[in-house]
Amino acid sequence: MTDLKIRVFKGDEEKPDTTVTIPGNVLKIASKLIPKKLAAELQEDGIEIDEIIRLSDNPDAQGTLIEVEEHKKNKKVIIVLE
Repeated sequence: MTDLKIRVFKGDEEKPDTTVTIPGNVLKIASKLIPKKLAAELQEDGIEIDEIIRLSDNPDAQGTLIEVEEHKKNKKVIIVLE
């Protein structure tokens, strides 16, 4: 099972402002700890947490899954399986 990384960039910075890493072996458990408000925001952006967890079980599913750019907020979020 691969690790899930969520990187948040602010402005035009090349390095992330925040990086969250969830080890693959605890991903299923950790997903239940995600606040409902955050889960709802992710779903609004078309991000299905359950689908990401399912993909993390597949060793061939690696790399960038989702890249969301919020131009008005000058923010970018990248979700990666590594």
